[in-house]
Amino acid sequence: MNLLPKPQSETGLLAEKLDDSEPCRLIASRSAVLRRRSRHGRSLRSPASQGFGMRSTSALRSAVFVLTASILLATSPRASAEDMLKARLAQNLGPISGLAIVASAKGIFAKKGLDISVSNFTSGKQCLDTVLGGGADFATTAEAPVTAAAMAQQPIAFVAGMEYSDLKTMTAASAGIKTKADLRGKRIAFTAGTGSEVYTSVLLKAAGLTPKDVTLVNLRPQEMLPAMAAGSIDAFDTWEPHVANAKKALGEGAIPLDTKGLYSETFNIVVTQSYLAANPAIVSKFLASLIEAEGWLKANPGEAIDVIATATGMKRDELASIWPDYVYHVRLDDRILTTLKTHAAWRLETGNHPPGASMPDFSKVLVTGPLKALDPARVTLEARP
Repeated sequence: MNLLPKPQSETGLLAEKLDDSEPCRLIASRSAVLRRRSRHGRSLRSPASQGFGMRSTSALRSAVFVLTASILLATSPRASAEDMLKARLAQNLGPISGLAIVASAKGIFAKKGLDISVSNFTSGKQCLDTVLGGGADFATTAEAPVTAAAMAQQPIAFVAGMEYSDLKTMTAASAGIKTKADLRGKRIAFTAGTGSEVYTSVLLKAAGLTPKDVTLVNLRPQEMLPAMAAGSIDAFDTWEPHVANAKKALGEGAIPLDTKGLYSETFNIVVTQSYLAANPAIVSKFLASLIEAEGWLKANPGEAIDVIATATGMKRDELASIWPDYVYHVRLDDRILTTLKTHAAWRLETGNHPPGASMPDFSKVLVTGPLKALDPARVTLEARP
């Protein structure tokens, strides 16, 4: 479903629902609203009509990226207001978007000459849908919406990963689940259409089980803790901070299952191919901002926790307790490619894809030029996409 954010009043905040299956929180400042009203929607032309392709990028366009990158990395004074390049970011408001949050809060985007208006959502799918619908230019999103869009032949350009973290399983102490094999016959909650569903599939295979050996319950992450507290489920599979929240609320009544390293969810930056072709300087400046934010975050972890906790509405001590779970690194690597292919294979295996879909050609989705021009060491794709 490609939906644009509804017009907002000039008073500031608006809560609305973009997807019937999941609540959404959209937050925009008054100035951002006015900026969006003054912008015209962009035409989402096909890659062919833009003359843009991963393998067929011309030497001239590559030179543009290299030149842009060299300019970005040079020391320069802050751009004047009239020189700022405007762009719109659809952002999942959570610690997984930490680098974008830091880049905005610490003025790094502005330092790079960008005027970024941010709309906050509760899922990466809503962010990517908003970009594909023309309501934003950049999306922060996980691999699930990316593979769905790729299989639907949407003209997306995956320009960088910026974070990854392991998905986890929390169990009810009363369920007596000590090992993965103990999941047999249990009621397990997951979130359909997200990395949680793929993680659940991988978890069952690792346990030597099939979906028929358990009872799967489709819940949103925020519904899992109440369901476990009520005794409706025996375990749930999701991402932080929902696992930590369950442990804090249920105490000894909740026991995490050891699944470390089983499945990592990535969080990434995606634009449309037409936007990338038309705005290489903005994309390069955006990625350069994230790289600088990464450096600042790693040098100032205490203050970074303060900034991200404040932005996301989390308590500082709660974020600090799970801070090591978030791996912030701007890159394009084989880990990302493996996760995308695992997710796409799951879609093909389960039939959760458009009719006639096949394994996507990720060489047409992963676009290495902009990041490689900024820092070649951050692009380490060795396997063929």
